[in-house]
Amino acid sequence: MLKSVLDYLEKSEAAFFDKTAVTDEKGSDTYGELAEKARRVGTFLRKKGLQDNDVVAVLLGKERAALPAFWGVTYAGGIYSPMDCHAPVERLKLIMGTLQPAFVLTDSANREKAVELIDPDRLLILDEAWKEPEDKEKLMIVQRRRIDTDPLYIICTSGSTGVPKGVVISHRAVIDFTEEASQEMAFSDREVFANQAPFYFDASVPDLYCTIRNGASLHIIPEGWFSFPIRVLEYIKEHKVNAIFWVPSALILTANLRALQEVDVTCLRKIMFCGEIMPVKQYNMWKKYVPDAKYVNYYGPSETTYASTYYVIDREFREDETLPIGRAAVNTGVLILNEENRICGTGEVGELCIRGSGVALGYYNNPERTKESFVQNPLSPFYRDIMYRTGDLVKLNARGEIEYVGRKDFQIKHRGYRIELGEIEAAVMSIDGINRACCLYHIKKRSILLLYEGSISKESIKKELERRLPDYMIPELITELERMPLNANGKIDRKWLQENYGK
Repeated sequence: MLKSVLDYLEKSEAAFFDKTAVTDEKGSDTYGELAEKARRVGTFLRKKGLQDNDVVAVLLGKERAALPAFWGVTYAGGIYSPMDCHAPVERLKLIMGTLQPAFVLTDSANREKAVELIDPDRLLILDEAWKEPEDKEKLMIVQRRRIDTDPLYIICTSGSTGVPKGVVISHRAVIDFTEEASQEMAFSDREVFANQAPFYFDASVPDLYCTIRNGASLHIIPEGWFSFPIRVLEYIKEHKVNAIFWVPSALILTANLRALQEVDVTCLRKIMFCGEIMPVKQYNMWKKYVPDAKYVNYYGPSETTYASTYYVIDREFREDETLPIGRAAVNTGVLILNEENRICGTGEVGELCIRGSGVALGYYNNPERTKESFVQNPLSPFYRDIMYRTGDLVKLNARGEIEYVGRKDFQIKHRGYRIELGEIEAAVMSIDGINRACCLYHIKKRSILLLYEGSISKESIKKELERRLPDYMIPELITELERMPLNANGKIDRKWLQENYGK
């Protein structure tokens, strides 16, 4: 039985030693080189005093050097936590306060920023680790002590209090997701992935682990390129990329800027997305220009290891419909509970709660928040059965598929009605000329506020919404933005919009 993601790396090293595993702007590494570099880093960390389950904050750019850094920490028995090297120092200090890492592992390019985060004697430079001869015997002793429920990584996400939360994910959680995705998508060593998400965002997890599990190849596309979709699509075409795990925002931008009409990317055979709602309008654009690909809509918060449910799109959808998020993944239980903690019937909206191996071990160094979000399953009161309350409202359709409705905390009461802002957003996104949209509740004016990016007038939007929504759901305030602000993960920055437009 697999108990460590390093089993994936070592099996692919043995089977595909000279095959290119990962490529970035600066060059490529074979599986042999990737594994050797990881063991060198692991040996270096143990010599520096890293102990089992110590945290190592990895401050690197979106580049191939990050992969052996992550797995070097893993070889050493530690927990890696990717950090955004472009983030403000003050935010990184908040993260450091949560993690309290044993070391920060960085490179010479990011050393100046790292110096502001940790004592010099706990700052390690990756370039020095490359010089360390690997000690396979010592690392093997470390790995024998490890079990599959040990932590693998910590992803830091925003917190409602302003202090980032550290989501702790185990080896078993990643292995179960990777096995399910690889089998469902029939991944093999012929796969060529193109990474979109930065490594401090959990949307990058399937890129890393589906690659090494299958002896596939991964191309790391620089973050800045995604502002120029044609350039990205040309890269995909040139390198014969056939599989992508992207956030919908990247797919939406590509469709809206008509890049699909300019570049033939029918080499893509497997297109997977997760992290936010994928509007049917833009999905249909992709389907039109890349008709033979298999499309999968994944759903899952960071706390449940990238994806808890998935839907292989098997039928056509109108633009005023919503793509289902499907059914539970392997070794995952999903419960749709009403306010009385009872199972909802078909068509009844309730909160999605998730149990199973993919559920995080909790929030690092935050037992109070962990107790709030990771709770005892109320349907199993006689033994320990922890589930994660997602805060997402969903319902079962007549086909037995889960449909996403909106966030529990996006639910408002307006003019006597309970309203899901996500439902309004979905209606807006189905209108021609809309690129992005976000609905908020304006606190002082007690009104629904719509902010949008697109090439359509406010009057036309209102007229279209009057055809699609009841009167009490029509936004009273509509504001056009030249460009919708996005956060570091490529999602609409709702917090910034609320602070600047919704107060």
